[in-house]
Amino acid sequence: MKKSYHIQNTPFVVPTTDGKVIEEHWGRATDGNQEISIAHMIAPSGWSEPFQTPEFDEYTYIIKGKKQFIIDRETVVLEAGQSIKINKNTRIQYSNPFDEACEYIAICTPAFSPDTVHREA
Repeated sequence: MKKSYHIQNTPFVVPTTDGKVIEEHWGRATDGNQEISIAHMIAPSGWSEPFQTPEFDEYTYIIKGKKQFIIDRETVVLEAGQSIKINKNTRIQYSNPFDEACEYIAICTPAFSPDTVHREA
């Protein structure tokens, strides 16, 4: 009998050059799922990304540390135990200007794709 569940023991580790750890447990790179992606991430102190305007909703839950979001020119800082939903087509920048690494879970619907994140140069 085929099981009605799947356990993920080998997430796809996304190659990065900025020290950020990205382990996609479910999504396009791991199991081809285009509807949702779930990733465990660790953003080191001093890390930041360029502004972007994704075509997907993104939910973030902070496990440890703090993470800074600049959302439509408003700066929001989340700490461990807090979460946020950012609607698709919102201009945003993610960063960690704090002294300790930030560990968090990110969920994107539809799934994250480099083609639909629209990072600025």
